[in-house]
Amino acid sequence: QVQLVESGGGLVQVGGSVRLTCTSSVETLSDYAMGWIRQAPGARREFVAAISRSGGATIHTDPVRGRFTISRDNAKNTVYLQMNGLNTEDTAVYYCAGRRMNSGDVPATLGEFTFWGQGTQVTVSS
Repeated sequence: QVQLVESGGGLVQVGGSVRLTCTSSVETLSDYAMGWIRQAPGARREFVAAISRSGGATIHTDPVRGRFTISRDNAKNTVYLQMNGLNTEDTAVYYCAGRRMNSGDVPATLGEFTFWGQGTQVTVSS
């Protein structure tokens, strides 16, 4: 499995913005479609967003569409989740995840991901 490391989480006020990053020092992430998944306390893991290997195609789920943007910079071996307009429902541990896929394909459900990072906590205060 690819070793993934998330960073950028922390405390943020309602309406604020945070950018999460996902990197790997072990593998080349451009070999993988990547995504973000979150898990709030006491809740199920929830698929948030995904991006194709080159970054040319993305998926954002309804709760975050228009507020969150997944992107990647393969030259930096990094995947991002820009989170704007945060609300308390966004409080969760955010996980980076990946899956080997054909170049233009994007995972659409959390069950499609085959490896995960350890997560980074995002806490949105009201």
